[in-house]
Amino acid sequence: MIPARYSASRFPGKLMKNLAGKSVILRTYQATVATNLFDEVYVVTDSDTIFNEITSNGGKAIMSKKEHESGSDRIAEAVADLDADIVVNVQGDEPFTERESLEKVLEVFKGDHNKEIDLASLMVEIHDWEEISNPNTVKVIVDQNNFALYFSRSPIPFPRDKEAGARYFKHKGIYAFRKQALLDFYELPMQFIEATEKIECIRYLEYGKRIKMVETSIEGVEIDTPEDLERAKKLWK
Repeated sequence: MIPARYSASRFPGKLMKNLAGKSVILRTYQATVATNLFDEVYVVTDSDTIFNEITSNGGKAIMSKKEHESGSDRIAEAVADLDADIVVNVQGDEPFTERESLEKVLEVFKGDHNKEIDLASLMVEIHDWEEISNPNTVKVIVDQNNFALYFSRSPIPFPRDKEAGARYFKHKGIYAFRKQALLDFYELPMQFIEATEKIECIRYLEYGKRIKMVETSIEGVEIDTPEDLERAKKLWK
């Protein structure tokens, strides 16, 4: 499932911007289909423009029935009546989505026979302090078993001791959910920490869900700003 809304506070209409001859959302959809990992791939949107962009190019799209605060809410509505155990969320601004990283996320559930993991997601180590301190880059810290402790737009951990050997990880916008965890999320009200940071996966932590993070070295470009789009165009070449 690829949640896609037309409006975006930082970069309005970004999903319909041109990336090497195709829209960002169409690039993301086609890249996800090309992994050959999924029975079905859908774009879930509240926008007629995005719906028509996908369906007119031979893709599958679902129109949201309600207004939603987050991509998880949008997907939960779409999958409520679908026969599925694991649902994967690929953000619409991830045109460099590739098979290797998605396989790593799905692999988490194969050994989880007791169903102790509610969702899995990706993180990539970052070293540039400008990116670490950039609020558009969501950071994550994990425990010794790579379960998420917290997500933030601030640098975490704060480097009071710069010689302590802290590592910094960027959260990549790909999730794999147990369907029930997703449906639970849909029914749970947003709390002030999620509302403050504007990071939806904080809601899962606040209500005791377990998020297994998987490290990857493949970064790509998430398109949050016009500058990101220019970087993506250069990388695409």
